[in-house]
Amino acid sequence: MFAGTPEFACPALRALIRRHPPVGVLTQPDRPAGRGRKVRYGPVKQLALEAGIETHQPGTLRDANAVEALRVLAPDLIVTAAYGLLLPRQVLDLPRHGCWNLHASLLPRWRGASPIQQAILAGDERTGVTLMQMDVGMDTGHLLMTAETEIDSAESAGALHDRLAGMAAPLLIDALERLRTGTLPDPQPQADDRATHAPRIDKGDAHLDWNQDAERLSRMVRAYDPWPVAHGNIAGQTLRVFKAHPEPTSSNEAPGSLVPGRRDSICVACGSGSLEILELQAPGRNRVTAKQWLNAHPDWRR
Repeated sequence: MFAGTPEFACPALRALIRRHPPVGVLTQPDRPAGRGRKVRYGPVKQLALEAGIETHQPGTLRDANAVEALRVLAPDLIVTAAYGLLLPRQVLDLPRHGCWNLHASLLPRWRGASPIQQAILAGDERTGVTLMQMDVGMDTGHLLMTAETEIDSAESAGALHDRLAGMAAPLLIDALERLRTGTLPDPQPQADDRATHAPRIDKGDAHLDWNQDAERLSRMVRAYDPWPVAHGNIAGQTLRVFKAHPEPTSSNEAPGSLVPGRRDSICVACGSGSLEILELQAPGRNRVTAKQWLNAHPDWRR
C-alpha cells in the first residue's frame, strides 16, 4: 500500500503502478485551494484515481474504522512519501514487512517537514533521499538505503524537490527487488546524536532582514522558491525576490539601501556584502527580471 499526498510522492507512485501496483492508496483529505477555495484533489489522489486504485482519506489513523479498512486490504508493506500523518503503532504493525518511508534528506540530518529548504539554508553541499523502516517517531526509524546528490550552488528548493522526487522512485523499486530476492540490507539505527530538525515553514520565515549577510539572504531566496517566496522592503516597497546571488563587496550604505551593481542589476546593501537581485515581483504584478524592473523604474539605477 502507498501513502502520500503532494507532488513529491508522485514519481514513486508512478513507478509502483508500473512495477508493483498498490492494493490501495492513503492520502490526506481533500482541502479547498486557490482563490476560489474550491476543493481540489491532491496530486497523489488524482494519480491513483487515473490508475483505478482504491483511495482512502482518513483525517486520522488513530480511528478504529480507518485502521480496520487497512486491515481488510492486508498489505504486505506500506510505503509512505510526504504523506503528512504519522503512522501509529497499530498501523505500523499491520504489514508483515512493516512500513517504509521515503524522506528527502540524508537522515539523521534534517528530520521533519522541511528537509529540502533546511539543506539549502544551511549551505549543505550534498543531500539525497533516505529509505527507512518506520517507527513511531518523526523520521527516527532504522535506515535501509540512500541515494545521494550534490546541491548546485544556484539550485532552488523547487528544482531540488523535483530532482529528489525523481531519485526516490528508482530507490524504492531497487529496494523492493532486493526485498523480493532477500538481498535488502539489514536496517541500521540512526546516529541520534547527529540528528538535526527541519521544522515546518511559514510565510514569516521568508522575510529578508537586510542586516544579515548576503550569502545567508541568497540561500533564503533559493530555499523559499517556490513557497513561500523570499520578500523584503526595498526602496519603500515590499517585493518578492525569486532569484539573487551574493556579492562579497560591502558598501558604506545602510543595510537595505540600493547600491551600485552591474548594469541592469538591482543591488541591495546587506549586513555583510550586498545582494544582487535578478528576478522580483511587486504585489499584484507579474514576475519580472531586474532589467525589466529598471526600465520601468529608472530612478532605481545606481
